[in-house]
Amino acid sequence: MHDTDDTRPSARSTLRKDATRPMPHSRRLLALWAGFACLLISCAPAPVAPANAEPAVQLRLAGSTSMLPLVRELAAAYEARHPNVSCDIIGVGSTGGLELLARGQADLALVSRALEPDEAEDAQTGKRLLTAVAIAQDAVAMIVNERNPLRDIDPFDLRKLFQGRITDWADLGGLAGEITVVSREDGSATREVFEGGVMMDYPVSSGAVVMPGSAAVADYVAKHEGAIGYVSLGYVSPGVAALTIGGVRPERAAIQDGRYPITRPFLLVSPAATGVGATAFVQFAHGPVGLAIARRLYGEPPVSGGR
Repeated sequence: MHDTDDTRPSARSTLRKDATRPMPHSRRLLALWAGFACLLISCAPAPVAPANAEPAVQLRLAGSTSMLPLVRELAAAYEARHPNVSCDIIGVGSTGGLELLARGQADLALVSRALEPDEAEDAQTGKRLLTAVAIAQDAVAMIVNERNPLRDIDPFDLRKLFQGRITDWADLGGLAGEITVVSREDGSATREVFEGGVMMDYPVSSGAVVMPGSAAVADYVAKHEGAIGYVSLGYVSPGVAALTIGGVRPERAAIQDGRYPITRPFLLVSPAATGVGATAFVQFAHGPVGLAIARRLYGEPPVSGGR
């Protein structure tokens, strides 16, 4: 009697036979293509940057929230012409922008007021500390809720209203209702310009609602029918109506000829020794393309340049 297990082929002999079996045609082709691809990859030259490629530039612009709509539009136009440039823009207020500039944390400060003499130069040595270039002239617009029928206000009534001496819209010829005064925070350039042009050293009512930016003021007034506030011209938006002051509208023509009473410059401020990237952006903003963008809404920059 024979052991049947002795008649089975061993696993080792089976593997030897499979190893000698010819490779199917399709698998041979696949192996050839894989080898060819590896050869191409190993022989391909490493990518080389174009000889005329410009180095990447990052510009940091910080400051006035009032200037953000215009500066963002200028930055988009500049980046489209210079793909190697990236502009980072933050709104921290004019004074905040100057502080970041002094600490080297910004390349340009956005300032929506004239520089103070001690900001621009050293009082003892007369050495210039900062360079300011005006790129537009803004109007500070008085706004009310769009449902408020009032559309014009006398400058003296406006002052009394913000003092808290006029408290009902009926006293100004409007519908009866309590007036809510909306102002800006301490350090705001817009507040500084408003108080200088309207309040004449009289304090704003202590009962005023204080908001942190023009966008916040416009949003509050749009949601509260009895509110009145002041904003940069670029923030007059749906839901609010801009008042004329003594019959003069806050618009480009009235800014340009000086009829509108509350205006201020928009400045790009840099250290006396400015980097190449910042200088190029300022030249663009103050050049034909930049000024054409600003003219869509704002007045021409003042000749003095805000220095």
